[in-house]
Amino acid sequence: MELELKNRLFPFHQAPASENFCKNGRLIAIGDVHGCIRKLEKLIKKIKPKKKDEILFLGDLVNRGPDSKAVVRMARDLKARSLIGNHELRLLRYYHEKDISDMKDYELKTLKSLGPKDWNYIASMILWLEWPNEKKVFVHGGFLPNQPWKKQLASVVTQIKNVQSNKRGPEPEIGFWADLWKQKPFVVYGHTPRPEIYKTKYSMGLDTGCIWGGSLTACIFPENKVVQVAAEQNYIK
Repeated sequence: MELELKNRLFPFHQAPASENFCKNGRLIAIGDVHGCIRKLEKLIKKIKPKKKDEILFLGDLVNRGPDSKAVVRMARDLKARSLIGNHELRLLRYYHEKDISDMKDYELKTLKSLGPKDWNYIASMILWLEWPNEKKVFVHGGFLPNQPWKKQLASVVTQIKNVQSNKRGPEPEIGFWADLWKQKPFVVYGHTPRPEIYKTKYSMGLDTGCIWGGSLTACIFPENKVVQVAAEQNYIK
């Protein structure tokens, strides 16, 4: 299993959806879960996915919350797809390099809890999912504006928040990437927690800070129906 996993860790692959993708069902995109298994269970119960629905996690299923292993197991049981988030990216690098010297306590806890099926699921996560029929792309973090989005690195699209200026000066940041993204396709993303869904003409952010005591959010496409479950605890200390 380890050799198989090692060969699959890098580079991460992308997935343009087929013409039949969600043709007779819905796409259920779910924001950052971060190990909050009870909130995920309530959200899925509230949504009531149908047989032809596709479930897509936007990354960061793991870390910081109470039970990362249970969240990964539930994603597997749901036969859901998942994008790779910055937290999964870090875990895979630790697994690949066998160096845990700078791991945070919550990362070490997750690392020790995961079994072979969990690791294979994480290794199968995709960098982004394109839905051409709906002119949408789903990604964990986002994209650098005014650059070919399909060619951007995992380190960028899993972690981007503010865009850095190339000019020297006291203000190196020029703004949040989604505020500067004024082009197609429409981007649906997680990663940046906010009290409410953050929507512009060209993007929608679904991380509403479940791990911080906010809500766990899903958006059902193509009807753009938002479903949320309020969190009961802030796990960030």
